[in-house]
Amino acid sequence: YGREKEFLTFKQFHKAIANYIYYYNHKRIKDRIKWMSPIKFRETFIPNYN
Repeated sequence: YGREKEFLTFKQFHKAIANYIYYYNHKRIKDRIKWMSPIKFRETFIPNYN
């Protein structure tokens, strides 16, 4: 698919996974949730989320 990446160490792989999870939860915007990231949506619409 063109997005495959090879990692030399497990540490590099672990960091890439952690970065993707952060992106998925904090940076990715979705039209289904009013063009916000999942975290921003929860902070906005769920009382006492923090």
